[in-house]
Amino acid sequence: MNIIFRAVVLTLMLLAAFVQGHFALAQELPRLFVPEREDALFAGQHNAWDKLIRERGWIMHEQGVWKLWYTGYDPDQTPSLRLLGYATSVDGLHWKRHPQNPLISDLWVEDMMIVRDGDTLYMFAEGAEDQAQLLSSPDGIKWTRIGTLDIRLTDGQPIPAGPFGTPVALKNTDGWWLFYERRDQGIWLARSTDMKVWTNVQDDPVMQPGPNYDSQMMAMNQLVRVEDRYVAVLHGSDDTEKPRQWVTYLAESKDLLHWEKAPSPLTHPEWNRSSGMLLRDHGRWLLYTTHARVDRYTEGNE
Repeated sequence: MNIIFRAVVLTLMLLAAFVQGHFALAQELPRLFVPEREDALFAGQHNAWDKLIRERGWIMHEQGVWKLWYTGYDPDQTPSLRLLGYATSVDGLHWKRHPQNPLISDLWVEDMMIVRDGDTLYMFAEGAEDQAQLLSSPDGIKWTRIGTLDIRLTDGQPIPAGPFGTPVALKNTDGWWLFYERRDQGIWLARSTDMKVWTNVQDDPVMQPGPNYDSQMMAMNQLVRVEDRYVAVLHGSDDTEKPRQWVTYLAESKDLLHWEKAPSPLTHPEWNRSSGMLLRDHGRWLLYTTHARVDRYTEGNE
């Protein structure tokens, strides 16, 4: 076991103290994650449109098929569009790219997440200049752009001009909820009943950077329901200058407005693992991180 591998295991063991001391989720969340393997499960490919992959990809496990949507690009091309790719797997470890990649060849699609609502898949993603947008699909392959999200202040006026990205959507019985970040300086919450107009629940962020491992920047990647609480998977950085190192961490809430962050991240800054998500598979929790490469962590033994 090399030094990096041991560091992964030791750092992720901090989740045990987090669950015991702060989360009321001891029966649901694992107390320890370990890397599935040391090399990447999925990464960019040489001399291809997806020479590099970046930011949040999205993984779903449906009817025995693992599905991965991701952002690929070639930095040597001009313009270097961030394009939507798709891959599938039978085990969540070994991935096969779709022959029609990129699924959309003329649209910037980056940092996406997907919500299934009946027979329709809705993709919330960043477009060009970090403008959150909405797409829909009947099958996860053919996507139609609906448009840029129309987000309003509590008084009904449009939010100030500028980037708003890393959208995370949730549908409840009372409508849709949307989390979004602005320049990674905080996370805002909006609601909608029709997916056409989104109105801030409050005009101040519901989460802000700090005080420790995310003191400079933060973004939410995923929201899952565990027992009577919501668990958010986030990433953050305490670096003041580029290139920044990012960590993946958790926060919890009972009402989507008031959040408590974990005292320690799930990953170490030196690994630069971000854009994470939790998935359930045969009664166990899995942790994936998807920025720059896809890695998977599984529940370990104490």
